[in-house]
Amino acid sequence: MGYTKRQFVEAAFEELGLASYVFDLTPDELQSAVRRLDAMVAQWYAKAIQIGYPLTNSPENSDLDTETNVPITANEAIILNLAMRIAPQYGKAPSLDTKLGAISGYQTLLMQSANVLQQQYPSTMPSGAGNKDVDWPFLPAPSIAPIEQEPNGQLQFR
Repeated sequence: MGYTKRQFVEAAFEELGLASYVFDLTPDELQSAVRRLDAMVAQWYAKAIQIGYPLTNSPENSDLDTETNVPITANEAIILNLAMRIAPQYGKAPSLDTKLGAISGYQTLLMQSANVLQQQYPSTMPSGAGNKDVDWPFLPAPSIAPIEQEPNGQLQFR
């Protein structure tokens, strides 16, 4: 069971010192923050950072109480980066710890989403002592695989 969108938004406000026990958040402020959250995660999806966050087609369809099912390793990155995005709206300057944590969390998400591409050996490489082929002593020519785009937008090499 993961965080809801409301919990991410409230945690971001707490990070800025605008906790609910001091600062009453209006429904419009919550909705504005959840739209910023959706836009931030959509931008991450465009950069191939897939975290399982449920995106909506329209800002009006975004429900604050939707469960996100985001892995716990992404929670801090979401909270701190959202705090960085909503801080200017409230005239707040995020602390240095918030800024550094947001950068570190985003870099962690980037590292988790990185895929090392496989590379074939060139056809000019000798096949080695164990592979004796009298006609051709080199490895076979690399096969060129087609590139397909999956429905989630990622490229798939076949």
